[in-house]
Amino acid sequence: MPDKILLAHGSGGLKTQRLIREVFQKNIGNAFLQQELDAALIKFPPHKLAFSTDSFVINPIIFPGGDIGKLAVCGTVNDLAVMGAKPLYLTLGLIIEEGLSIEKLDYLMASLGQTAREAGVQIVAGDTKVVEHGACDQIFINTAGIGFVQPNVDMRPQRMLPGDKVIVSGPVGNHGIAILAAREGLEFSPPLESDCTYLNYLIDKVLSTGANVKCMRDPTRGGLATTLNELAQQGGVGIKIYEENIPIESQVRKACAMLGLDPLYLANEGKVILVVSNKDATLVLNEMKKYKIGQQAEIIGEITDAHPTKVVMETQLGTLRVLQMLEGEPLPRIC
Repeated sequence: MPDKILLAHGSGGLKTQRLIREVFQKNIGNAFLQQELDAALIKFPPHKLAFSTDSFVINPIIFPGGDIGKLAVCGTVNDLAVMGAKPLYLTLGLIIEEGLSIEKLDYLMASLGQTAREAGVQIVAGDTKVVEHGACDQIFINTAGIGFVQPNVDMRPQRMLPGDKVIVSGPVGNHGIAILAAREGLEFSPPLESDCTYLNYLIDKVLSTGANVKCMRDPTRGGLATTLNELAQQGGVGIKIYEENIPIESQVRKACAMLGLDPLYLANEGKVILVVSNKDATLVLNEMKKYKIGQQAEIIGEITDAHPTKVVMETQLGTLRVLQMLEGEPLPRIC
Protein backbone atom coordinates (compact mmCIF):
# COMPACT_ATOMS: atom_id res chain seq x y z
CA MET A 1 0.00 0.00 0.00
CA PRO A 2 1.31 3.52 -0.80
CA ASP A 3 1.44 5.98 2.08
CA LYS A 4 -1.15 8.28 0.47
CA ILE A 5 -4.49 7.87 -1.26
CA LEU A 6 -4.30 7.90 -5.07
CA LEU A 7 -7.06 8.46 -7.62
CA ALA A 8 -6.68 4.79 -8.50
CA HIS A 9 -7.98 3.86 -5.04
CA GLY A 10 -11.38 5.03 -6.28
CA SER A 11 -11.31 3.07 -9.55
CA GLY A 12 -13.16 0.01 -8.27
CA GLY A 13 -10.19 -2.13 -9.29
CA LEU A 14 -7.28 -3.83 -7.58
CA LYS A 15 -6.22 -0.81 -5.51
CA THR A 16 -9.79 -0.32 -4.30
CA GLN A 17 -9.97 -3.96 -3.24
CA ARG A 18 -6.70 -3.66 -1.31
CA LEU A 19 -7.88 -0.48 0.40
CA ILE A 20 -11.11 -2.18 1.45
CA ARG A 21 -9.38 -5.23 2.85
CA GLU A 22 -6.25 -3.68 4.37
CA VAL A 23 -7.82 -0.56 5.90
CA PHE A 24 -11.60 -0.75 6.07
CA GLN A 25 -12.13 -4.44 6.74
CA LYS A 26 -9.25 -4.42 9.23
CA ASN A 27 -10.79 -1.63 11.28
CA ILE A 28 -14.56 -1.87 10.81
CA GLY A 29 -15.08 -5.29 9.24
CA ASN A 30 -18.04 -7.45 10.26
CA ALA A 31 -20.17 -10.24 8.82
CA PHE A 32 -22.10 -7.84 6.57
CA LEU A 33 -19.07 -6.07 5.10
CA GLN A 34 -17.15 -9.29 4.61
CA GLN A 35 -19.76 -10.44 2.08
CA GLU A 36 -18.54 -7.65 -0.26
CA LEU A 37 -21.91 -7.45 -2.01
CA ASP A 38 -23.50 -4.45 -3.71
CA ALA A 39 -25.91 -4.14 -0.78
CA ALA A 40 -26.02 -5.56 2.74
CA LEU A 41 -28.62 -8.27 3.30
CA ILE A 42 -30.33 -7.82 6.66
CA LYS A 43 -32.88 -10.19 8.16
CA PHE A 44 -35.96 -8.27 9.28
CA PRO A 45 -38.57 -10.99 9.98
CA PRO A 46 -40.67 -11.88 8.12
CA HIS A 47 -38.72 -10.01 5.43
CA LYS A 48 -35.14 -9.63 4.31
CA LEU A 49 -33.86 -6.14 3.54
CA ALA A 50 -31.21 -4.94 1.13
CA PHE A 51 -29.44 -1.78 2.29
CA SER A 52 -26.90 0.14 0.21
CA THR A 53 -25.04 3.45 0.17
CA ASP A 54 -23.16 5.26 -2.57
CA SER A 55 -21.49 8.59 -3.32
CA PHE A 56 -21.35 10.40 -6.65
CA VAL A 57 -18.56 12.80 -7.62
CA ILE A 58 -18.76 12.60 -11.43
CA ASN A 59 -17.11 15.19 -13.64
CA PRO A 60 -18.83 16.75 -15.56
CA ILE A 61 -22.02 16.87 -13.52
CA ILE A 62 -24.14 17.10 -16.69
CA PHE A 63 -23.20 14.75 -19.52
CA PRO A 64 -24.76 13.21 -22.67
CA GLY A 65 -27.48 10.86 -21.47
CA GLY A 66 -27.68 12.04 -17.89
CA ASP A 67 -26.43 14.09 -14.97
CA ILE A 68 -25.30 13.59 -11.39
CA GLY A 69 -28.89 13.66 -10.12
CA LYS A 70 -30.13 10.95 -12.45
CA LEU A 71 -26.95 8.96 -11.84
CA ALA A 72 -27.40 9.07 -8.05
CA VAL A 73 -30.85 7.49 -8.27
CA CYS A 74 -29.96 4.91 -10.93
CA GLY A 75 -26.73 3.86 -9.23
CA THR A 76 -28.42 3.26 -5.88
CA VAL A 77 -31.51 1.57 -7.33
CA ASN A 78 -29.33 -0.77 -9.38
CA ASP A 79 -27.22 -1.81 -6.39
CA LEU A 80 -30.42 -2.91 -4.66
CA ALA A 81 -31.97 -4.51 -7.73
CA VAL A 82 -28.99 -6.79 -8.46
CA MET A 83 -29.45 -8.26 -4.99
CA GLY A 84 -32.97 -9.29 -6.01
CA ALA A 85 -34.56 -6.49 -3.99
CA LYS A 86 -37.46 -4.21 -4.83
CA PRO A 87 -36.02 -0.71 -4.24
CA LEU A 88 -38.35 1.45 -2.14
CA TYR A 89 -36.70 4.35 -0.31
CA LEU A 90 -33.63 6.54 -0.78
CA THR A 91 -31.93 9.18 1.31
CA LEU A 92 -30.13 12.12 -0.23
CA GLY A 93 -27.05 13.93 1.10
CA LEU A 94 -25.77 16.98 -0.78
CA ILE A 95 -22.38 18.67 -0.46
CA ILE A 96 -22.62 21.87 -2.48
CA GLU A 97 -19.78 24.21 -3.39
CA GLU A 98 -20.36 27.88 -2.73
CA GLY A 99 -21.06 29.58 -6.05
CA LEU A 100 -23.14 26.85 -7.70
CA SER A 101 -26.07 28.53 -9.42
CA ILE A 102 -29.55 27.94 -8.05
CA GLU A 103 -30.68 27.36 -11.64
CA LYS A 104 -28.24 24.45 -12.06
CA LEU A 105 -29.14 22.98 -8.67
CA ASP A 106 -32.82 23.18 -9.58
CA TYR A 107 -32.11 21.40 -12.88
CA LEU A 108 -30.27 18.58 -11.13
CA MET A 109 -32.94 18.11 -8.47
CA ALA A 110 -35.67 18.09 -11.13
CA SER A 111 -33.78 15.34 -12.96
CA LEU A 112 -33.22 13.42 -9.75
CA GLY A 113 -36.87 13.68 -8.76
CA GLN A 114 -38.15 12.63 -12.17
CA THR A 115 -35.81 9.62 -12.23
CA ALA A 116 -36.91 8.58 -8.75
CA ARG A 117 -40.56 8.71 -9.76
CA GLU A 118 -39.90 6.68 -12.91
CA ALA A 119 -37.91 4.10 -10.94
CA GLY A 120 -40.68 3.80 -8.33
CA VAL A 121 -38.66 4.97 -5.31
CA GLN A 122 -39.19 7.82 -2.85
CA ILE A 123 -36.63 10.20 -1.37
CA VAL A 124 -37.57 10.05 2.33
CA ALA A 125 -34.74 11.91 4.10
CA GLY A 126 -31.94 14.27 3.20
CA ASP A 127 -29.20 16.63 4.34
CA THR A 128 -27.48 19.63 2.77
CA LYS A 129 -24.03 21.04 3.50
CA VAL A 130 -22.35 23.98 1.75
CA VAL A 131 -18.56 24.26 1.60
CA GLU A 132 -16.26 27.08 0.55
CA HIS A 133 -15.49 27.69 -3.10
CA GLY A 134 -12.78 25.23 -4.13
CA ALA A 135 -13.54 22.74 -1.34
CA CYS A 136 -15.48 20.46 -3.72
CA ASP A 137 -16.31 20.46 -7.42
CA GLN A 138 -19.78 22.07 -7.71
CA ILE A 139 -21.76 19.28 -6.05
CA PHE A 140 -21.23 15.82 -4.56
CA ILE A 141 -24.18 13.54 -3.77
CA ASN A 142 -24.43 10.71 -1.25
CA THR A 143 -27.34 8.30 -1.19
CA ALA A 144 -28.57 5.36 0.82
CA GLY A 145 -31.19 2.95 -0.44
CA ILE A 146 -33.34 0.27 1.07
CA GLY A 147 -35.67 -2.34 -0.39
CA PHE A 148 -37.28 -5.69 0.30
CA VAL A 149 -35.62 -8.80 -1.12
CA GLN A 150 -38.06 -10.93 -3.02
CA PRO A 151 -38.93 -14.29 -1.41
CA ASN A 152 -36.73 -17.26 -2.33
CA VAL A 153 -34.17 -15.01 -4.04
CA ASP A 154 -30.50 -15.66 -3.25
CA MET A 155 -27.89 -13.72 -5.20
CA ARG A 156 -24.70 -14.86 -3.48
CA PRO A 157 -21.82 -15.60 -5.91
CA GLN A 158 -21.16 -18.84 -4.01
CA ARG A 159 -24.20 -20.31 -5.81
CA MET A 160 -22.44 -20.29 -9.19
CA LEU A 161 -21.60 -23.70 -10.65
CA PRO A 162 -19.66 -24.91 -13.70
CA GLY A 163 -21.91 -24.82 -16.75
CA ASP A 164 -23.88 -21.74 -15.66
CA LYS A 165 -24.10 -19.09 -18.37
CA VAL A 166 -22.99 -15.45 -18.14
CA ILE A 167 -25.31 -12.87 -19.71
CA VAL A 168 -24.81 -9.11 -20.14
CA SER A 169 -27.86 -6.93 -20.79
CA GLY A 170 -26.35 -4.79 -23.57
CA PRO A 171 -23.33 -2.97 -25.03
CA VAL A 172 -20.55 -2.15 -22.59
CA GLY A 173 -18.33 0.91 -22.28
CA ASN A 174 -20.82 3.59 -23.36
CA HIS A 175 -20.78 5.50 -20.07
CA GLY A 176 -17.01 5.68 -19.88
CA ILE A 177 -16.60 6.96 -23.43
CA ALA A 178 -19.52 9.41 -23.11
CA ILE A 179 -17.92 10.96 -20.01
CA LEU A 180 -14.50 11.12 -21.65
CA ALA A 181 -16.01 12.74 -24.74
CA ALA A 182 -17.79 15.34 -22.61
CA ARG A 183 -14.55 16.19 -20.80
CA GLU A 184 -12.41 16.43 -23.91
CA GLY A 185 -14.92 17.93 -26.34
CA LEU A 186 -14.98 14.86 -28.59
CA GLU A 187 -17.91 14.39 -30.97
CA PHE A 188 -19.31 11.19 -32.43
CA SER A 189 -21.74 10.58 -35.27
CA PRO A 190 -24.25 9.39 -34.36
CA PRO A 191 -23.93 10.99 -30.89
CA LEU A 192 -22.85 8.64 -28.11
CA GLU A 193 -24.67 8.87 -24.79
CA SER A 194 -24.18 7.32 -21.36
CA ASP A 195 -26.25 4.20 -20.70
CA CYS A 196 -27.32 5.66 -17.33
CA THR A 197 -30.67 4.10 -16.40
CA TYR A 198 -32.44 2.13 -13.69
CA LEU A 199 -32.53 -1.66 -14.04
CA ASN A 200 -35.05 -2.69 -11.39
CA TYR A 201 -37.99 -3.23 -13.77
CA LEU A 202 -35.95 -5.31 -16.21
CA ILE A 203 -34.54 -7.42 -13.37
CA ASP A 204 -38.00 -7.90 -11.89
CA LYS A 205 -39.25 -9.21 -15.24
CA VAL A 206 -36.37 -11.67 -15.42
CA LEU A 207 -36.95 -12.96 -11.89
CA SER A 208 -40.69 -13.27 -12.54
CA THR A 209 -39.94 -15.96 -15.17
CA GLY A 210 -38.90 -18.32 -12.36
CA ALA A 211 -35.49 -18.84 -13.97
CA ASN A 212 -32.65 -19.97 -11.75
CA VAL A 213 -30.64 -16.74 -11.62
CA LYS A 214 -27.58 -17.46 -9.47
CA CYS A 215 -26.27 -13.90 -9.02
CA MET A 216 -26.22 -10.47 -10.62
CA ARG A 217 -23.94 -7.43 -10.66
CA ASP A 218 -23.95 -4.03 -12.37
CA PRO A 219 -20.51 -3.48 -13.93
CA THR A 220 -19.86 0.14 -12.97
CA ARG A 221 -16.31 1.23 -11.99
CA GLY A 222 -13.74 -1.14 -13.45
CA GLY A 223 -16.16 -2.31 -16.12
CA LEU A 224 -17.10 -5.79 -17.26
CA ALA A 225 -13.67 -7.37 -16.73
CA THR A 226 -13.22 -6.17 -13.15
CA THR A 227 -16.77 -7.13 -12.14
CA LEU A 228 -16.32 -10.63 -13.55
CA ASN A 229 -13.08 -10.95 -11.57
CA GLU A 230 -14.92 -9.99 -8.40
CA LEU A 231 -17.53 -12.67 -9.07
CA ALA A 232 -14.91 -15.32 -9.85
CA GLN A 233 -12.99 -14.58 -6.65
CA GLN A 234 -16.05 -14.44 -4.43
CA GLY A 235 -17.54 -17.60 -5.92
CA GLY A 236 -14.27 -19.52 -6.12
CA VAL A 237 -14.96 -20.40 -9.76
CA GLY A 238 -13.46 -19.70 -13.16
CA ILE A 239 -15.19 -17.64 -15.82
CA LYS A 240 -14.65 -17.97 -19.54
CA ILE A 241 -16.06 -15.40 -21.95
CA TYR A 242 -15.98 -15.09 -25.74
CA GLU A 243 -14.82 -11.85 -27.33
CA GLU A 244 -17.06 -12.25 -30.37
CA ASN A 245 -20.16 -12.43 -28.15
CA ILE A 246 -19.52 -9.25 -26.13
CA PRO A 247 -21.78 -6.42 -27.37
CA ILE A 248 -19.80 -3.20 -27.96
CA GLU A 249 -21.07 -0.33 -30.09
CA SER A 250 -18.95 0.73 -33.06
CA GLN A 251 -18.37 4.27 -31.71
CA VAL A 252 -17.01 2.81 -28.48
CA ARG A 253 -14.69 0.45 -30.37
CA LYS A 254 -13.37 3.28 -32.54
CA ALA A 255 -12.89 5.62 -29.59
CA CYS A 256 -11.06 2.97 -27.59
CA ALA A 257 -8.80 2.15 -30.55
CA MET A 258 -8.00 5.84 -30.99
CA LEU A 259 -7.39 6.53 -27.29
CA GLY A 260 -5.72 3.26 -26.32
CA LEU A 261 -8.50 2.16 -23.96
CA ASP A 262 -10.01 -1.26 -23.38
CA PRO A 263 -13.85 -1.22 -23.45
CA LEU A 264 -13.95 -4.18 -21.07
CA TYR A 265 -12.59 -1.94 -18.30
CA LEU A 266 -14.80 1.10 -18.95
CA ALA A 267 -17.62 1.96 -16.55
CA ASN A 268 -21.28 1.26 -17.28
CA GLU A 269 -24.28 2.75 -15.49
CA GLY A 270 -27.16 0.86 -17.04
CA LYS A 271 -26.04 -2.71 -17.59
CA VAL A 272 -26.42 -5.88 -15.55
CA ILE A 273 -24.40 -9.10 -15.58
CA LEU A 274 -26.41 -12.22 -14.78
CA VAL A 275 -25.16 -15.71 -14.05
CA VAL A 276 -27.97 -18.14 -14.90
CA SER A 277 -28.29 -21.92 -14.90
CA ASN A 278 -27.59 -23.42 -18.30
CA LYS A 279 -31.14 -24.71 -18.76
CA ASP A 280 -32.66 -21.25 -18.12
CA ALA A 281 -30.20 -19.06 -20.04
CA THR A 282 -32.24 -18.91 -23.26
CA LEU A 283 -35.41 -18.16 -21.28
CA VAL A 284 -33.72 -15.23 -19.54
CA LEU A 285 -32.15 -13.92 -22.75
CA ASN A 286 -35.48 -13.99 -24.61
CA GLU A 287 -37.24 -12.22 -21.74
CA MET A 288 -34.62 -9.45 -21.63
CA LYS A 289 -34.85 -8.87 -25.37
CA LYS A 290 -38.53 -7.92 -25.01
CA TYR A 291 -37.51 -4.61 -23.44
CA LYS A 292 -35.60 -1.66 -24.91
CA ILE A 293 -32.71 -1.77 -22.43
CA GLY A 294 -32.30 -5.51 -22.92
CA GLN A 295 -32.68 -5.79 -26.70
CA GLN A 296 -28.94 -6.23 -27.22
CA ALA A 297 -28.45 -8.71 -24.38
CA GLU A 298 -26.10 -11.59 -25.12
CA ILE A 299 -24.81 -14.79 -23.56
CA ILE A 300 -21.10 -13.98 -23.36
CA GLY A 301 -19.62 -16.94 -21.50
CA GLU A 302 -19.93 -19.56 -18.80
CA ILE A 303 -18.72 -20.63 -15.38
CA THR A 304 -15.93 -23.22 -15.35
CA ASP A 305 -13.83 -25.14 -12.87
CA ALA A 306 -10.79 -25.06 -15.15
CA HIS A 307 -9.15 -21.99 -13.61
CA PRO A 308 -10.70 -21.10 -10.23
CA THR A 309 -10.88 -17.36 -9.36
CA LYS A 310 -9.62 -16.38 -12.85
CA VAL A 311 -11.35 -14.82 -15.86
CA VAL A 312 -10.19 -15.74 -19.35
CA MET A 313 -11.44 -14.58 -22.72
CA GLU A 314 -11.30 -16.52 -25.97
CA THR A 315 -10.35 -13.90 -28.53
CA GLN A 316 -11.66 -13.70 -32.08
CA LEU A 317 -8.32 -15.21 -33.15
CA GLY A 318 -8.96 -18.27 -31.00
CA THR A 319 -6.30 -17.46 -28.41
CA LEU A 320 -6.92 -17.14 -24.68
CA ARG A 321 -6.37 -13.86 -22.82
CA VAL A 322 -6.37 -13.63 -19.03
CA LEU A 323 -8.45 -10.67 -17.86
CA GLN A 324 -7.06 -9.17 -14.68
CA MET A 325 -8.75 -6.69 -12.38
CA LEU A 326 -8.27 -3.04 -13.25
CA GLU A 327 -4.98 -1.87 -11.74
CA GLY A 328 -4.74 1.82 -12.62
CA GLU A 329 -7.23 4.64 -13.11
CA PRO A 330 -7.89 5.29 -16.82
CA LEU A 331 -10.80 7.65 -16.13
CA PRO A 332 -11.20 9.05 -12.60
CA ARG A 333 -14.47 10.40 -11.18
CA ILE A 334 -16.59 8.33 -13.51
CA CYS A 335 -19.60 8.09 -11.16
